[in-house]
This record gives sequence, structure tokens and C-alpha cells, in this order.
Amino acid sequence: MEANANISPASQSAPDPGYKWRVLATVVTGLFMVVLDSTVINVALKALQQHYSVSTSESQWVISLYTLALGIATPLSGFLGDRFGIKRIYLSGLVLFVVGSVLCGLAPSLTFLIAARAIQGIGGGISLPLGTALLFRAFPPRERGAAFGIFGIVLVFAPAIGPLLGGWLVDQNLLSWIFYLNIPIGIIGLTIGMLSLREAPGSAKVKADVPGIILSALGFGAILFATSIAGEQGTGWTDPRVISGFVVGVVALALFTIVELRATEPLLDLRLYGIPSFAIANVAVMVGIVALFGAEFLLPLYLQILRGQTAFQAGLILLPLAIASAFSSFISGRITDRIGPRVPIVLGFILIAYNTYQLSQIQMDTSINFIIFLLVLRGIAVGLIIQNSQVAALLDVPMGRLNRATPLVQATRQTMQSIGVAVLATILTSAITISMPKNVQAGADLTKVPPPVRAAILNDIHQFQAQYITGLEHAYLATFAIAVVATLLSLFLPGWPGKYESGKKSAPVPAEKQAAEMA
Repeated sequence: MEANANISPASQSAPDPGYKWRVLATVVTGLFMVVLDSTVINVALKALQQHYSVSTSESQWVISLYTLALGIATPLSGFLGDRFGIKRIYLSGLVLFVVGSVLCGLAPSLTFLIAARAIQGIGGGISLPLGTALLFRAFPPRERGAAFGIFGIVLVFAPAIGPLLGGWLVDQNLLSWIFYLNIPIGIIGLTIGMLSLREAPGSAKVKADVPGIILSALGFGAILFATSIAGEQGTGWTDPRVISGFVVGVVALALFTIVELRATEPLLDLRLYGIPSFAIANVAVMVGIVALFGAEFLLPLYLQILRGQTAFQAGLILLPLAIASAFSSFISGRITDRIGPRVPIVLGFILIAYNTYQLSQIQMDTSINFIIFLLVLRGIAVGLIIQNSQVAALLDVPMGRLNRATPLVQATRQTMQSIGVAVLATILTSAITISMPKNVQAGADLTKVPPPVRAAILNDIHQFQAQYITGLEHAYLATFAIAVVATLLSLFLPGWPGKYESGKKSAPVPAEKQAAEMA
């Protein structure tokens, strides 16, 4: 038997034009909290390190364990939604995230904080894919692009303001409020969800895929663990933990694939790759996700390390990317509703390729205004791609398989993004053979240093800067090549100039056909 469709007949037959907007409100509010938290804490790591008197590697676990928990919980969300009801599990995910946020703010030690972050990660891993499924199900096919366009505004704006908000809270000595700010947002999202979302009872007939659960947790968890270490250390790919993590992860995911293709009720429905639109959209964005998020990872490093910008100033420079992306996401969603996702996504990857090549040419004296112009172009491209690719992937997925499709999309993208960031970090640092002089890092006044020493320090600084620029060039050229491949893959997506029927196979299922679909 296939996974439960989780659609009550009443909910499909009762006319309520306002229901879809209430779903959008609860999903946007709830997931704004989850996405915001993914970046707001990044700028607080140094402050947390000082607050708990721990090393950089120890404080890094605040992010690493959150990522691990998120990656492990995401594949479980579809099964939990089918078994216990999508509304109940989605709201439970938000509750876990809020509870984890409270515990993070109260954490008396780093160990306690890391455990609380794991609770947040589990909550986020459950709610993110199910929120997407709720949104896709609530809107009719011809309005899904517009709905996901509005949702996309949140997905790009929340991480953009995260560093700004986190930096301000750290400057004001309000470290705990980095976590407490999730509480009012979460309560609003929960309230709207409890009052507005329709009950969609699960089915006791849905059985747990125990081998799949174990292998997915081991596979995704091991790879995310390995990439977090490799990305943190830059050249840490030879670290035994990284090697063993990748070996365990690859073997576990290979076994997972075999098990899932043979399972009658798989945890992640890999047979969805037999649907052309799902396969092409998911593979294109899995490839392109490295190019999509390359600038967001590399450019803040350039601005802070080479151009002397503070984290807050770098966040302000990056803000136009989010604003342009929000505008583009809203407009492109409406375009997708009319002509399909092919043209917006292809155009987006072409812009990414051009933009990434230009970023590979930046130097120490490149105008900040020109960088902002490139970021605006990149924002337009991100808005054209991110949400439209989700619409494209889910376009022909039957409603009864939707709860298993969204976790598959999220899990694969999270894994590829983590691997991509680690690879880019390695490309960047492999070009750097000299460190920035320690007295410069400490803010020493070089005018008070003896001239021979000052000359040696300045020579080291110039070498470091030149090598860093070379590393950035190599990393951006790699993302340029990836963007070209993603562009070519996207040409095979549905849409104009070919015949396009919006969501024909994933239209709401009439009550009398649900039993047949679930058989």
C-alpha cells in the first residue's frame, strides 16, 4: 500500500477560498523562524566561545550538531506525517523548535546548549518539508508558482537579516535573545496553524521502514558530520574522521538505496525519480546548489578578511541580494504559473553563471558598488530558481506521495549544500600557504613596529592577500562550471516553448479516487 494521502474528503469538497492563505500564513511564519535561526547564530559563535570559555572547535558543534539533527530528522518527516497526520507532526516540529530555543537561551553550559540545538534541528527537520507539502497541497495548480514565490521571499530574506540581527544582539550583550527571539515568532505560527490548518488524520496502516530509518540516519548523518569537519578545517579532507565519515556515509546510502527500492513502504520514495519532472528538477538543483550558495559563503569571508568589514557591515552589503531575490521570487512565481518553470530556472542559472564568473575576477580594490550590483543580479537569479525548482520537482507527484517527495528534495539538497561548502572551503584554502600575521589579527599598530619588522609584516600581508584572491578565483570558477552544467540540465524541464499543463498529475484528488490512489 502507498503512503496515506492525508487529505480528508471534507477538506477537498468544502469551498473555502481563504483556507489556502491561512496555510500560507502559518507556513511562512513558522518556517521564517527555522530559516532565520540557521544564520542568526553564525555571527554569535565567537561570543558563545568566550561566554562558555571553550575552543573554536568545541563551539563549532553548536552549528554542526544542529545540521546533523536537521539532516537525520528530515527523511523521517514524511513517514511521521503519513502515520500520525501532517498537521499534528508539522505543529509538533514547530513546538520542538520553540522548546529547543528556550533551552538554548537558558543553557548553563556548552554541552547543554549543543543538546538544545539538536532539539531545534529535529524540530526544523520535521517542519521544513511538511510545511512545503502543506503549501503545495493547499493551492490549486495554477496558483502554486505565486504561492511559492511569496514563500520564497521568506526563504531568502530570513537568512539575510539573520547576521544583521545576530550581530546587533551580540553588540548589545543580549546573547540569549538570539534564541529567545524565536519564541514570539513560533507562538504566532503555532497559533495560526492550530486554528487554521485542517485535520488530516494519519493511518495506522502506514508501517515504519526500520532498515530505511537506520540507514538514512547513518548515511546522511555521517556525510554531514564529515563535511562539517572538512569545511571547518578547510584542508581537513585527510582527517581520519572525514575519511571514515564519507566511507560510512556512502556505504550506508548505497545500502539505503537498495533497501528503499525493494521496500513496499519506503522511508524516502526513490521511485519518484521515475517521474521526469521530479528527477530533472531535483538533479539540476542538486548540481546547481553549490553555485547558488557559493557567493553567500565566499563573499562574506572576502569582505571581512580582505576588505576589513565587520560582520554587520558585510551583512548590510549582502542585503541587496535578499531584497532582489524577494522581488524576483514573487514575480517569477507568477510567470511559472503561466508558462512553466523552464524559462525562469534556465534564465536564473544563466545569470548565476555570468555573475559567478564576474565574482571570480574581483580584486582587493574592486568597487563595493560593483560587488553590490553583482549581488543584485545574483539575488534575481536565486529568486528565479529556488522556489520554481520546488514547484517543478513536485509538479507531477501524485498527492498520495507528496509527504515522501518533499523530505527527499530537502534531504538531498541539504547534503549537497554541505558537501559544496566544504569543497569550496578546500579550494579556497588550498591556494593559501601563508597566514595573516598574528600581530595584524590582534590589531597591532604597525607604525610602532621597527621598520625592518614592519616591512616583513607588510610583505606577508601582501602575499596572504594575493593568495586569498587566487583561492577565491579558483573557487568561483569551479562554481561557474557547475552553473553551466545546471543550466544545461534545466533545459529539459517542462514549460514554454513546449506544451505546459500546470500540475495536471498533482491536482487535488477527488474523494472517490483517494482509495484507488492509496491502494
